[in-house]
Amino acid sequence: MKVILTADQLQEIEAHGEGSYPNEGAGFMLGKIASGEVQITTLLTLDNQREEEAQHNRYELSPKDFMQAELQAAKQGLDLVGVFHSHPDHPAVPSEFDREYAWPHFSYIISSIEGGKATITRAWRLKEDRSAFDEDTLTTHN
Repeated sequence: MKVILTADQLQEIEAHGEGSYPNEGAGFMLGKIASGEVQITTLLTLDNQREEEAQHNRYELSPKDFMQAELQAAKQGLDLVGVFHSHPDHPAVPSEFDREYAWPHFSYIISSIEGGKATITRAWRLKEDRSAFDEDTLTTHN
């Protein structure tokens, strides 16, 4: 699957991760899925709802956050297509925790934030059998 977003959207995702450092930052992605491509249209940056002592290596988005994202997507004629989050001082690779809580058909964009600076951002999709993630192609345009 190819995940397409603008260079500005990628910068916004990475800036949110940097701003959340040393904790994980997260948010939702709204857009459309067609012909093997996920086109990101809107980003919703959110506060990490995880308890304070766990925010350095976990994120949580509340049921209210999900509901508001779905409503905003519907108003814009879009779909809730995925989640982005950061990994402070860890690779941009899904963790076992990420796998346990991931949803099939969602795109997951993960930014590695090393020492407060974004170093790499990658896209992932949970396999249908939930056993692991496959890496998606992340493409930016202006």
